[in-house]
Amino acid sequence: MEHRCIPGGRLLDAEGRLREPGWATALPYEYSPFDVKANRLRIKEWDYYIAVDDRGYAFATVIADNRYMGLLNSSLYDLNAKEKFDFITPLILPMGRLRMPTDSRKGDLYQRTRSCRLQYIHVPGGRRLIGSYKPCRLHGALEFDLFFEEHPADDTMVIATPWAEDPLAFYYNQKMNCMEVRGYVSFDGHGYEFGGGHSFGTLDWGRGVWTYDNTWYWGSGNGIVDGKRFGYNIGCGFGDTTAASENMIFYDGKAHKLGRLRFDIPDDLMQPWRFVSADGRFDMDFRPVYDNRTDLNALVLAQDAHQIFGCVSGTAVLDDGTRLEIRDLLAFTERVRNRY
Repeated sequence: MEHRCIPGGRLLDAEGRLREPGWATALPYEYSPFDVKANRLRIKEWDYYIAVDDRGYAFATVIADNRYMGLLNSSLYDLNAKEKFDFITPLILPMGRLRMPTDSRKGDLYQRTRSCRLQYIHVPGGRRLIGSYKPCRLHGALEFDLFFEEHPADDTMVIATPWAEDPLAFYYNQKMNCMEVRGYVSFDGHGYEFGGGHSFGTLDWGRGVWTYDNTWYWGSGNGIVDGKRFGYNIGCGFGDTTAASENMIFYDGKAHKLGRLRFDIPDDLMQPWRFVSADGRFDMDFRPVYDNRTDLNALVLAQDAHQIFGCVSGTAVLDDGTRLEIRDLLAFTERVRNRY
């Protein structure tokens, strides 16, 4: 039986250990980087938004403060043309100066460099993301203005995960699915419109201290099923998930917790995958369309990542036994190994 967190109190105890591993549908604990007892250089904090439009394109943007390195990154994916346009602004030794919010429900982010400007702002009804990047030698300018609609009563996926090999390591993560997205992204004079019931987004909000070498699997999808908002979050491989997994279905704003889940992955990642939960309530085939590949090796820093966009089809069963048939829902799944 997976453990559901009892809300209240600090995330970490006086010794800097995760006080209560488990899962929740809203942030149950108070996080502060000042409670961390591990080396402060190991703290990782990020706000990552991704919007997927079923007409064949996607957009992602992230602000991350990993203490000895930071990142302002926005990416446009044209899945029909199988192209990615990446805008990356690395930050050296931000050391907490980005002032990442300690709670996903409040706190805005404003970042400006010579090459880019990013704003993640809480506004009535949701979040507004505004940004611009200057042209570079590889491609033209990027601008975006997107509204992620938020339903305050919606459940989310929250997990508090330790590492068995390091008592001071932890992963505190929230995924907000089923956020309807409206607005535009403009790249090199060409516009991509989001909205009209075609576009849904996810917020990946994370704070933690990790061990050095990790491989994780994460999948997420959103859309409309039988006239209501549907989404899912699945994952495995990251930290000690004995207390709880992050597998969850969302339907009409309510979360339906799943048990353990198996990723059946072919050697050729562009061949069909399959996801099957141990409780039989989530059974999906995943047909890849585009592999957003990252292969970075810089001595002690390395990333081998496949974020694969594609379509899922199969069945999802809610807590009350309602069976949903999913057909060709545009989603993404990733396999990532990080060493940093």
